[in-house]
Amino acid sequence: MARIFTVDEARSLMPAVLEHARAFVAVRADLAELTHDLRQAGASPLGGLPEAKGLEARMDEILSWFDAEDIEIKGVAPLLVDFPAVLGEVSVRLCWLEGETALGWYHRSDLGFPGRRPLP
Repeated sequence: MARIFTVDEARSLMPAVLEHARAFVAVRADLAELTHDLRQAGASPLGGLPEAKGLEARMDEILSWFDAEDIEIKGVAPLLVDFPAVLGEVSVRLCWLEGETALGWYHRSDLGFPGRRPLP
């Protein structure tokens, strides 16, 4: 059974979420640049195919941290994660989107991102 977070539990993980998100965004940007350069010019200051494979592996490693914490990854560009939770006996996801500095949103589990609301 998946972990169910309280708002306090999810918020206590936010420093680590932000740290892993910063690392992921940096690696994602490097990989995008490297891939573009290799396709366009056949070379990149960031390296070649081995470096691209290394960046892909690093992205997977970072994302595995979220998995290990039972945090759901809903998107990677932008990075979007959900914490399964229950508010007022309703199944919800506490929702964090890349660029936000704190956990401040949720949506019903059956509605997804379009049903996103500020946390009470």
